[in-house]
Amino acid sequence: MVNRDLDCTLIQALLDPARYPEPAEPVRLIETHISWLLLAGLYVYKIKKPVDFGFLDFTRLSSRKFFCHEELRLNRRLADGLYLDVVGMGGSSERPVFGAEPAIEYAVKMRRFDEDQLLDHLLARDGLTTRHIDSLAETMARFHADLPPAAIDAGYGDAESIALPARQNFQQLAGLLNAEYAEQLAGLRAASETEYARCLPLFQRRLESGMVKECHGDLHLGNIVLIDGSPTPFDGIEFNPSLRWIDVINDIAFLIMDLQQRRRPDLAYAFVNAYLQISGDYAGLGVLNFYLGYRAMVMAKVTAIRAAQLGEQACLAAGQRYLDLAERCYSPKRPGLIITYGPPGCGKTTVSQIVLERRQVIRIRSDVERKRLFGLQAHQSSGSALDGGIYSAEATVRTYQRLLMLARAILQAGFSVIVDAAFLKQREREQFKSLADELKLPFAILAISVDEALQEQRVNQRRNDASEADLAVLRMLKAASEPLLAGEREYAVELSNNGAVRDIAARQAFWDRLDSLLVRSTRE
Repeated sequence: MVNRDLDCTLIQALLDPARYPEPAEPVRLIETHISWLLLAGLYVYKIKKPVDFGFLDFTRLSSRKFFCHEELRLNRRLADGLYLDVVGMGGSSERPVFGAEPAIEYAVKMRRFDEDQLLDHLLARDGLTTRHIDSLAETMARFHADLPPAAIDAGYGDAESIALPARQNFQQLAGLLNAEYAEQLAGLRAASETEYARCLPLFQRRLESGMVKECHGDLHLGNIVLIDGSPTPFDGIEFNPSLRWIDVINDIAFLIMDLQQRRRPDLAYAFVNAYLQISGDYAGLGVLNFYLGYRAMVMAKVTAIRAAQLGEQACLAAGQRYLDLAERCYSPKRPGLIITYGPPGCGKTTVSQIVLERRQVIRIRSDVERKRLFGLQAHQSSGSALDGGIYSAEATVRTYQRLLMLARAILQAGFSVIVDAAFLKQREREQFKSLADELKLPFAILAISVDEALQEQRVNQRRNDASEADLAVLRMLKAASEPLLAGEREYAVELSNNGAVRDIAARQAFWDRLDSLLVRSTRE
């Protein structure tokens, strides 16, 4: 049986700086629904509450000790410099002594960081940049790539283990929310089950292909901090292995959902695009919408628990926003297909980056996918001769076939696509127009032009880029380029890219034309 008075007495005693083995004045307490965090001098002592929410059970001291050690093990993978030790406290709840035996409680000892550097704080003051997002995407893609996959028969990532927490969210919320939410919850439950049924074969395919791993599990902005300028995830899930042995797409879905809920879809799509470009896991988009809805429901549950514990009315309003977001995640999507048109140096990648952020689009890059086909990293040189090696005619055909396959899969998953490639041949463009026609989806060609001198300057100045095109390649491609046909110009958005990037974002006529093409039905 849990003694709540004992817990309150211990926490009250630990507010005294004299109880700590190092200078601790002043001590500040932060309380979550599952933990107490005591900020004491240069360190943080994190104590688990003796609570049982079904998805976690900290009611026994032995369990709290075990999960403290699990927290240390798991979080050192991404934040080794923050997680220092597990410390015991003996004595009594009124006069606790660190290191004394027998222990009456345990805490994870962490190095304290500047809370202003938390990513949710940075975002609130408009200090979170795409540079931070790109760095975080690379960290997570490399982290996931290095993790061993779950055994197929381990009970993680299969249909049952995915359904259980999703359904528990609805069961627990039903007991926490007033009757006025019943209709919305019922609709969300039905939508979740529909999406779950659609994803069933995909879940099994993901498990068998090794995409279920021991992930972070709680990757949102409040659990990521800038350390020496680098976004560092911490506070991963230790209390329930089923909530961290998950699909890697489930892992990043929390962050994507969090950015969307905070009205920054531009950063959400900057992250998912950077992550997918590194990982190549575009197949994961087939289950992303399910996991986005699931993550929104998790946060609706967490805010409802907090409202019940602390009586904070603001939590109820936040919970409503998460319910509304879950509805949008499960809403049918009508994607569109965009291809670029233009030789090296015209700014296709720069422009497509702006488009993907402003219009929430998934981008696939020919320069990256070409190298992936041949087992090369994006910035790794192929050593290919002009019109040879990975740039031979045969390799180019294979590259466009791969882009077409990826575009089809992404569109069928419900996401709009922009294909960043030269598309200098009419037959290459026609393949993608035919795909849009087949799927009865909107189609647009983003035709980018640039002054010749500026184009050559850009090609000469390229550094650390996936493209290997030099001036010789540029001149060869321009000579072989086939201009847009009159019929193709009906679907074209023409853009002169001679100015600064910010000028593109401000060209309303460009965005109006693109939007008109993306909402137009190909059945007209």
